[in-house]
Amino acid sequence: MKQPLLDKIHNKTAVIGIIGLGYVGLPLMLRFAEAGYKVLGFDIDPGKISKLLTGQSYIKHISAEPIAAAVNAGLFDGTTDFSRTGEADALIICVPTPLNKHREPDLTFVLKSTDAVVPYLRPGQIISLESTTYPGTTDEELLPRVESNGLKVGEDIFLVFSPEREDPGNEKFSTRTIPKVCGGVTHECMEVGLALYGAVIDRVVPVSSTRAAEMTKLLENIHRAVNIGLVNELKIVCDAMGIDIREVIDAAATKPFGFTPYYPGPGLGGHCIPIDPFYLTWKAREYGLHTRFIELAGEVNTAMPDWVVGKLMDALNERGKALKGARVLVLGIAYKKNVDDMRESPSVELMEKLQKKGAVIAYSDPHVPVFPKMREHYFNLKSVEITPETLSTYDCVLVATHHDAFDYDIILQHAQLIVDTRGVYRETCENVVKA
Repeated sequence: MKQPLLDKIHNKTAVIGIIGLGYVGLPLMLRFAEAGYKVLGFDIDPGKISKLLTGQSYIKHISAEPIAAAVNAGLFDGTTDFSRTGEADALIICVPTPLNKHREPDLTFVLKSTDAVVPYLRPGQIISLESTTYPGTTDEELLPRVESNGLKVGEDIFLVFSPEREDPGNEKFSTRTIPKVCGGVTHECMEVGLALYGAVIDRVVPVSSTRAAEMTKLLENIHRAVNIGLVNELKIVCDAMGIDIREVIDAAATKPFGFTPYYPGPGLGGHCIPIDPFYLTWKAREYGLHTRFIELAGEVNTAMPDWVVGKLMDALNERGKALKGARVLVLGIAYKKNVDDMRESPSVELMEKLQKKGAVIAYSDPHVPVFPKMREHYFNLKSVEITPETLSTYDCVLVATHHDAFDYDIILQHAQLIVDTRGVYRETCENVVKA
Protein backbone atom coordinates (compact mmCIF):
# COMPACT_ATOMS: atom_id res chain seq x y z
CA MET A 1 0.00 0.00 0.00
CA LYS A 2 2.99 2.31 0.37
CA GLN A 3 3.70 2.99 -3.30
CA PRO A 4 0.13 3.89 -4.32
CA LEU A 5 -0.01 6.34 -1.41
CA LEU A 6 3.35 7.83 -2.32
CA ASP A 7 2.16 8.23 -5.90
CA LYS A 8 -0.95 10.10 -4.74
CA ILE A 9 1.17 12.42 -2.62
CA HIS A 10 3.62 13.09 -5.42
CA ASN A 11 0.97 13.76 -8.07
CA LYS A 12 -1.16 15.78 -5.61
CA THR A 13 -4.26 13.61 -5.89
CA ALA A 14 -4.05 12.68 -2.20
CA VAL A 15 -6.84 14.12 -0.06
CA ILE A 16 -5.48 15.64 3.14
CA GLY A 17 -7.68 15.34 6.23
CA ILE A 18 -6.92 17.70 9.09
CA ILE A 19 -8.57 17.05 12.46
CA GLY A 20 -8.77 20.20 14.56
CA LEU A 21 -8.88 23.52 12.71
CA GLY A 22 -7.39 25.82 15.32
CA TYR A 23 -4.08 27.65 15.62
CA VAL A 24 -2.19 24.62 14.26
CA GLY A 25 -4.64 22.91 11.93
CA LEU A 26 -5.86 26.01 10.08
CA PRO A 27 -2.42 27.22 8.89
CA LEU A 28 -1.60 23.64 7.87
CA MET A 29 -4.84 23.42 5.88
CA LEU A 30 -3.96 26.62 4.07
CA ARG A 31 -0.47 25.41 3.26
CA PHE A 32 -1.69 22.13 1.72
CA ALA A 33 -4.38 23.99 -0.24
CA GLU A 34 -1.82 26.53 -1.42
CA ALA A 35 0.29 23.64 -2.74
CA GLY A 36 -2.69 22.32 -4.70
CA TYR A 37 -3.98 19.53 -2.46
CA LYS A 38 -7.64 19.05 -1.69
CA VAL A 39 -8.12 19.35 2.07
CA LEU A 40 -10.97 17.96 4.15
CA GLY A 41 -11.12 19.64 7.55
CA PHE A 42 -12.73 18.16 10.67
CA ASP A 43 -13.73 19.97 13.83
CA ILE A 44 -16.26 19.37 16.59
CA ASP A 45 -17.26 23.06 16.51
CA PRO A 46 -19.88 23.61 13.79
CA GLY A 47 -19.42 27.37 14.14
CA LYS A 48 -15.81 27.12 12.97
CA ILE A 49 -16.77 24.94 10.02
CA SER A 50 -19.53 27.34 9.01
CA LYS A 51 -17.20 30.32 9.07
CA LEU A 52 -14.50 28.56 7.08
CA LEU A 53 -16.91 27.36 4.40
CA THR A 54 -18.02 30.95 3.87
CA GLY A 55 -14.42 32.12 3.57
CA GLN A 56 -14.14 33.70 7.02
CA SER A 57 -11.35 33.47 9.57
CA TYR A 58 -11.89 33.23 13.33
CA ILE A 59 -8.21 33.72 14.21
CA LYS A 60 -7.06 37.33 14.05
CA HIS A 61 -3.58 36.82 12.64
CA ILE A 62 -4.84 34.49 9.87
CA SER A 63 -6.32 36.40 6.95
CA ALA A 64 -9.66 35.45 5.44
CA GLU A 65 -8.39 35.83 1.87
CA PRO A 66 -6.49 32.52 1.57
CA ILE A 67 -9.39 30.70 3.25
CA ALA A 68 -11.85 32.11 0.73
CA ALA A 69 -9.44 31.30 -2.09
CA ALA A 70 -9.19 27.66 -0.96
CA VAL A 71 -12.96 27.34 -0.73
CA ASN A 72 -13.61 29.01 -4.09
CA ALA A 73 -11.00 26.82 -5.78
CA GLY A 74 -12.70 23.70 -4.45
CA LEU A 75 -9.60 22.80 -2.44
CA PHE A 76 -11.22 22.96 1.00
CA ASP A 77 -14.25 21.33 2.49
CA GLY A 78 -15.06 21.18 6.19
CA THR A 79 -17.31 18.99 8.29
CA THR A 80 -18.16 17.78 11.77
CA ASP A 81 -18.93 14.32 10.35
CA PHE A 82 -16.00 12.07 11.23
CA SER A 83 -17.40 9.23 9.13
CA ARG A 84 -15.93 11.11 6.18
CA THR A 85 -12.37 10.51 7.42
CA GLY A 86 -12.32 7.48 5.14
CA GLU A 87 -12.25 9.90 2.20
CA ALA A 88 -8.84 11.21 3.24
CA ASP A 89 -5.54 9.62 2.27
CA ALA A 90 -3.73 11.47 5.06
CA LEU A 91 -5.18 12.23 8.49
CA ILE A 92 -3.31 14.84 10.52
CA ILE A 93 -4.41 15.26 14.15
CA CYS A 94 -4.01 18.80 15.48
CA VAL A 95 -6.05 18.90 18.68
CA PRO A 96 -5.26 20.37 22.13
CA THR A 97 -3.30 18.46 24.78
CA PRO A 98 -3.94 20.41 28.00
CA LEU A 99 -3.27 19.49 31.61
CA ASN A 100 -5.95 18.32 34.01
CA LYS A 101 -6.57 19.92 37.39
CA HIS A 102 -3.79 17.78 38.89
CA ARG A 103 -1.26 19.15 36.32
CA GLU A 104 -1.17 15.77 34.58
CA PRO A 105 -1.41 15.15 30.81
CA ASP A 106 -4.93 15.18 29.44
CA LEU A 107 -5.04 13.23 26.17
CA THR A 108 -8.82 13.31 25.96
CA PHE A 109 -8.93 15.24 22.69
CA VAL A 110 -6.25 13.09 21.03
CA LEU A 111 -7.80 9.79 22.08
CA LYS A 112 -11.36 10.84 21.25
CA SER A 113 -10.23 12.02 17.83
CA THR A 114 -8.38 8.77 17.21
CA ASP A 115 -11.30 6.65 18.40
CA ALA A 116 -13.64 8.65 16.15
CA VAL A 117 -11.65 7.80 13.00
CA VAL A 118 -10.75 4.16 13.78
CA PRO A 119 -14.02 2.70 12.41
CA TYR A 120 -13.35 4.40 9.06
CA LEU A 121 -9.65 3.65 8.63
CA ARG A 122 -8.70 1.79 5.48
CA PRO A 123 -5.54 0.50 3.79
CA GLY A 124 -3.49 3.17 2.07
CA GLN A 125 -3.80 5.94 4.63
CA ILE A 126 -1.22 7.77 6.75
CA ILE A 127 -2.02 9.15 10.20
CA SER A 128 0.13 11.88 11.71
CA LEU A 129 -0.16 13.20 15.26
CA GLU A 130 1.02 16.81 15.66
CA SER A 131 -0.32 17.50 19.16
CA THR A 132 2.40 17.95 21.78
CA THR A 133 2.60 15.00 24.13
CA TYR A 134 4.92 12.79 26.18
CA PRO A 135 7.33 10.30 24.56
CA GLY A 136 5.54 7.03 23.89
CA THR A 137 2.07 8.39 23.15
CA THR A 138 2.08 7.41 19.48
CA ASP A 139 3.39 3.90 20.15
CA GLU A 140 1.43 3.23 23.33
CA GLU A 141 -1.91 4.92 22.62
CA LEU A 142 -2.39 5.44 18.88
CA LEU A 143 -0.70 2.33 17.49
CA PRO A 144 -2.96 -0.25 19.21
CA ARG A 145 -6.04 1.76 18.30
CA VAL A 146 -5.04 2.05 14.65
CA GLU A 147 -4.38 -1.70 14.47
CA SER A 148 -7.53 -2.68 16.38
CA ASN A 149 -9.47 -3.44 13.19
CA GLY A 150 -6.82 -5.67 11.69
CA LEU A 151 -4.76 -3.11 9.78
CA LYS A 152 -0.99 -3.53 10.06
CA VAL A 153 0.97 -0.33 10.65
CA GLY A 154 3.88 -0.13 8.23
CA GLU A 155 2.17 -2.35 5.68
CA ASP A 156 -1.52 -1.47 5.31
CA ILE A 157 -1.51 1.91 7.03
CA PHE A 158 1.19 4.32 8.18
CA LEU A 159 1.66 6.18 11.45
CA VAL A 160 4.00 9.08 12.29
CA PHE A 161 4.49 11.81 14.86
CA SER A 162 5.43 15.28 13.59
CA PRO A 163 5.20 18.01 16.25
CA GLU A 164 3.64 21.35 15.37
CA ARG A 165 5.90 24.38 15.45
CA GLU A 166 3.46 27.22 14.91
CA ASP A 167 4.27 30.62 16.41
CA PRO A 168 1.15 32.81 16.16
CA GLY A 169 1.89 36.33 15.01
CA ASN A 170 5.50 35.63 13.99
CA GLU A 171 5.90 37.26 10.58
CA LYS A 172 9.47 36.02 10.08
CA PHE A 173 8.45 32.39 9.61
CA SER A 174 5.55 30.61 7.94
CA THR A 175 4.25 27.05 8.02
CA ARG A 176 6.24 26.41 4.86
CA THR A 177 9.56 27.77 6.11
CA ILE A 178 9.62 26.30 9.63
CA PRO A 179 11.53 22.96 9.47
CA LYS A 180 9.34 19.95 10.29
CA VAL A 181 10.55 17.09 12.51
CA CYS A 182 9.07 13.68 11.70
CA GLY A 183 9.42 10.23 13.25
CA GLY A 184 7.69 7.05 12.08
CA VAL A 185 6.64 3.83 13.80
CA THR A 186 8.49 1.92 11.04
CA HIS A 187 10.88 2.84 8.25
CA GLU A 188 8.00 2.63 5.77
CA CYS A 189 5.94 4.98 7.93
CA MET A 190 8.83 7.42 7.98
CA GLU A 191 9.16 7.27 4.21
CA VAL A 192 5.51 8.19 3.71
CA GLY A 193 5.67 10.89 6.41
CA LEU A 194 8.68 12.52 4.75
CA ALA A 195 6.87 12.51 1.41
CA LEU A 196 3.71 14.00 2.92
CA TYR A 197 5.37 16.90 4.68
CA GLY A 198 8.13 17.29 2.12
CA ALA A 199 5.47 18.15 -0.45
CA VAL A 200 4.57 21.36 1.41
CA ILE A 201 7.41 22.16 3.86
CA ASP A 202 10.81 23.42 2.71
CA ARG A 203 12.77 21.18 5.06
CA VAL A 204 11.72 17.98 6.83
CA VAL A 205 14.01 16.64 9.56
CA PRO A 206 13.79 12.85 10.04
CA VAL A 207 14.43 11.28 13.44
CA SER A 208 14.72 7.62 14.34
CA SER A 209 11.37 7.10 16.06
CA THR A 210 8.11 8.67 17.13
CA ARG A 211 9.51 8.85 20.68
CA ALA A 212 12.47 10.91 19.49
CA ALA A 213 10.11 13.26 17.65
CA GLU A 214 7.88 13.59 20.72
CA MET A 215 10.88 14.34 22.93
CA THR A 216 12.20 16.89 20.43
CA LYS A 217 9.11 19.01 20.84
CA LEU A 218 9.31 18.82 24.63
CA LEU A 219 12.98 19.79 24.62
CA GLU A 220 12.29 22.85 22.49
CA ASN A 221 9.74 24.20 24.94
CA ILE A 222 11.42 23.01 28.14
CA HIS A 223 14.55 24.85 26.97
CA ARG A 224 12.51 28.05 26.83
CA ALA A 225 10.65 27.39 30.08
CA VAL A 226 13.87 26.79 32.03
CA ASN A 227 15.59 29.88 30.65
CA ILE A 228 12.54 32.05 31.26
CA GLY A 229 12.44 30.66 34.80
CA LEU A 230 16.07 31.70 35.21
CA VAL A 231 15.51 35.31 34.14
CA ASN A 232 12.29 35.51 36.17
CA GLU A 233 14.23 34.50 39.27
CA LEU A 234 16.99 36.96 38.41
CA LYS A 235 14.34 39.66 37.96
CA ILE A 236 13.30 39.21 41.60
CA VAL A 237 16.93 39.33 42.73
CA CYS A 238 17.69 42.40 40.61
CA ASP A 239 14.56 44.15 41.87
CA ALA A 240 15.71 43.67 45.46
CA MET A 241 19.12 45.05 44.51
CA GLY A 242 17.77 48.04 42.60
CA ILE A 243 19.06 46.76 39.25
CA ASP A 244 17.12 46.80 35.97
CA ILE A 245 17.10 43.17 34.78
CA ARG A 246 16.35 44.18 31.18
CA GLU A 247 19.35 46.47 31.08
CA VAL A 248 21.47 43.55 32.26
CA ILE A 249 20.03 41.16 29.67
CA ASP A 250 20.55 43.66 26.84
CA ALA A 251 24.15 44.19 27.91
CA ALA A 252 24.80 40.43 28.17
CA ALA A 253 23.26 39.92 24.72
CA THR A 254 26.07 41.95 23.15
CA LYS A 255 28.32 38.93 23.70
CA PRO A 256 28.53 37.35 20.23
CA PHE A 257 28.71 33.77 21.48
CA GLY A 258 27.48 31.57 24.32
CA PHE A 259 24.49 33.68 25.36
CA THR A 260 20.87 33.76 24.21
CA PRO A 261 18.65 36.51 25.61
CA TYR A 262 15.40 35.55 27.32
CA TYR A 263 13.18 38.15 28.92
CA PRO A 264 11.08 38.01 32.11
CA GLY A 265 7.36 38.55 32.30
CA PRO A 266 4.29 38.20 34.52
CA GLY A 267 4.15 34.43 34.00
CA LEU A 268 4.13 31.90 31.21
CA GLY A 269 1.46 31.82 28.55
CA GLY A 270 0.50 30.02 25.37
CA HIS A 271 -0.33 26.45 24.48
CA CYS A 272 3.19 25.04 24.89
CA ILE A 273 5.60 26.49 27.42
CA PRO A 274 3.36 26.41 30.52
CA ILE A 275 2.19 22.87 29.72
CA ASP A 276 4.81 20.81 27.91
CA PRO A 277 7.35 20.47 30.77
CA PHE A 278 4.69 18.76 32.90
CA TYR A 279 4.19 16.13 30.20
CA LEU A 280 7.80 15.05 30.59
CA THR A 281 7.89 15.24 34.38
CA TRP A 282 4.76 13.06 34.52
CA LYS A 283 6.20 10.46 32.14
CA ALA A 284 9.60 10.46 33.85
CA ARG A 285 7.97 9.24 37.08
CA GLU A 286 7.04 6.04 35.26
CA TYR A 287 10.79 5.36 35.09
CA GLY A 288 11.40 6.30 38.72
CA LEU A 289 12.98 9.61 37.74
CA HIS A 290 12.37 13.13 39.00
CA THR A 291 13.04 16.10 36.71
CA ARG A 292 14.04 18.44 39.51
CA PHE A 293 15.57 21.14 37.34
CA ILE A 294 12.48 21.38 35.10
CA GLU A 295 10.09 21.33 38.06
CA LEU A 296 12.03 24.09 39.83
CA ALA A 297 11.77 26.31 36.76
CA GLY A 298 8.05 25.56 36.69
CA GLU A 299 7.70 26.64 40.31
CA VAL A 300 9.47 29.93 39.62
CA ASN A 301 7.36 30.70 36.55
CA THR A 302 4.13 29.70 38.26
CA ALA A 303 4.89 32.06 41.15
CA MET A 304 5.36 35.15 38.95
CA PRO A 305 1.70 36.32 38.92
CA ASP A 306 1.74 36.39 42.74
CA TRP A 307 4.96 38.41 42.68
CA VAL A 308 3.44 40.91 40.24
CA VAL A 309 0.32 41.27 42.40
CA GLY A 310 2.59 41.94 45.37
CA LYS A 311 4.44 44.66 43.47
CA LEU A 312 1.13 46.23 42.47
CA MET A 313 -0.13 46.17 46.07
CA ASP A 314 3.09 47.77 47.30
CA ALA A 315 2.89 50.46 44.62
CA LEU A 316 -0.67 51.34 45.65
CA ASN A 317 0.26 51.32 49.34
CA GLU A 318 3.08 53.77 48.73
CA ARG A 319 0.47 56.11 47.25
CA GLY A 320 -1.87 55.67 50.22
CA LYS A 321 -4.29 53.33 48.46
CA ALA A 322 -5.44 49.80 49.22
CA LEU A 323 -5.82 47.11 46.59
CA LYS A 324 -9.32 46.35 47.85
CA GLY A 325 -11.64 48.64 45.97
CA ALA A 326 -8.90 49.91 43.66
CA ARG A 327 -9.76 50.22 39.97
CA VAL A 328 -7.18 48.28 37.96
CA LEU A 329 -7.00 48.32 34.16
CA VAL A 330 -5.13 45.35 32.69
CA LEU A 331 -3.47 46.17 29.37
CA GLY A 332 -3.39 43.13 27.09
CA ILE A 333 -5.02 39.80 27.93
CA ALA A 334 -3.68 37.69 25.04
CA TYR A 335 -0.71 35.56 26.05
CA LYS A 336 1.68 37.34 23.64
CA LYS A 337 1.85 40.59 21.73
CA ASN A 338 -0.19 41.34 18.61
CA VAL A 339 -2.36 38.18 18.62
CA ASP A 340 -5.77 37.23 19.98
CA ASP A 341 -4.59 33.91 21.45
CA MET A 342 -5.78 33.60 25.05
CA ARG A 343 -4.49 30.12 25.84
CA GLU A 344 -2.88 29.95 29.31
CA SER A 345 -2.55 33.72 29.36
CA PRO A 346 -0.94 34.99 32.58
CA SER A 347 -3.06 38.13 32.22
CA VAL A 348 -6.18 36.13 33.05
CA GLU A 349 -4.56 34.69 36.16
CA LEU A 350 -3.54 38.19 37.22
CA MET A 351 -7.11 39.39 36.75
CA GLU A 352 -8.46 36.56 38.90
CA LYS A 353 -5.92 37.12 41.68
CA LEU A 354 -6.54 40.86 41.75
CA GLN A 355 -10.29 40.38 41.79
CA LYS A 356 -10.06 37.91 44.68
CA LYS A 357 -8.21 40.54 46.67
CA GLY A 358 -11.03 43.01 46.10
CA ALA A 359 -9.81 45.02 43.12
CA VAL A 360 -12.28 46.24 40.50
CA ILE A 361 -10.96 44.79 37.24
CA ALA A 362 -11.23 46.03 33.67
CA TYR A 363 -9.11 45.28 30.63
CA SER A 364 -8.10 46.76 27.31
CA ASP A 365 -7.01 44.61 24.38
CA PRO A 366 -7.66 45.62 20.75
CA HIS A 367 -7.24 41.99 19.68
CA VAL A 368 -9.85 40.68 22.15
CA PRO A 369 -12.84 43.06 22.08
CA VAL A 370 -14.99 40.78 24.25
CA PHE A 371 -13.67 38.40 26.90
CA PRO A 372 -14.11 34.94 25.35
CA LYS A 373 -15.60 31.85 26.89
CA MET A 374 -12.71 29.75 28.18
CA ARG A 375 -12.66 26.28 29.70
CA GLU A 376 -11.62 27.50 33.16
CA HIS A 377 -11.88 31.29 33.18
CA TYR A 378 -14.51 33.89 32.42
CA PHE A 379 -15.08 37.59 32.99
CA ASN A 380 -18.20 39.38 31.80
CA LEU A 381 -16.15 42.21 30.36
CA LYS A 382 -15.50 44.09 27.13
CA SER A 383 -12.30 45.83 26.12
CA VAL A 384 -12.01 49.41 27.37
CA GLU A 385 -10.97 52.05 24.87
CA ILE A 386 -7.73 53.80 25.80
CA THR A 387 -8.32 57.55 26.06
CA PRO A 388 -6.95 60.23 28.38
CA GLU A 389 -10.35 60.35 30.08
CA THR A 390 -10.66 56.61 30.72
CA LEU A 391 -7.04 56.25 31.86
CA SER A 392 -7.48 58.91 34.53
CA THR A 393 -10.34 56.94 36.14
CA TYR A 394 -8.14 53.98 37.10
CA ASP A 395 -5.96 53.78 40.18
CA CYS A 396 -3.50 51.53 38.35
CA VAL A 397 -2.76 50.41 34.80
CA LEU A 398 -1.09 47.00 34.66
CA VAL A 399 0.90 46.37 31.48
CA ALA A 400 0.51 42.60 31.06
CA THR A 401 0.84 42.13 27.27
CA HIS A 402 2.68 44.75 25.23
CA HIS A 403 0.63 45.01 22.03
CA ASP A 404 2.03 47.44 19.47
CA ALA A 405 -1.46 48.93 19.07
CA PHE A 406 -1.32 50.62 22.47
CA ASP A 407 -0.26 54.28 22.56
CA TYR A 408 2.19 54.03 25.42
CA ASP A 409 2.92 57.77 25.41
CA ILE A 410 -0.73 58.60 26.10
CA ILE A 411 -0.83 55.91 28.77
CA LEU A 412 2.28 57.38 30.42
CA GLN A 413 0.88 60.90 30.34
CA HIS A 414 -2.56 60.14 31.78
CA ALA A 415 -2.31 57.02 33.98
CA GLN A 416 -2.04 57.69 37.70
CA LEU A 417 0.11 54.60 38.24
CA ILE A 418 1.60 52.08 35.79
CA VAL A 419 2.91 48.67 36.82
CA ASP A 420 5.00 47.51 33.86
CA THR A 421 5.68 43.76 33.61
CA ARG A 422 7.00 43.87 30.04
CA GLY A 423 9.75 46.49 30.07
CA VAL A 424 7.80 48.95 27.93
CA TYR A 425 9.05 51.93 29.91
CA ARG A 426 12.80 51.65 30.11
CA GLU A 427 13.48 55.10 31.51
CA THR A 428 12.73 55.96 35.13
CA CYS A 429 9.32 57.63 35.36
CA GLU A 430 7.57 58.93 38.47
CA ASN A 431 4.35 57.02 37.85
CA VAL A 432 5.91 53.76 36.57
CA VAL A 433 6.81 50.75 38.71
CA LYS A 434 8.74 47.99 36.97
CA ALA A 435 7.55 44.49 37.83
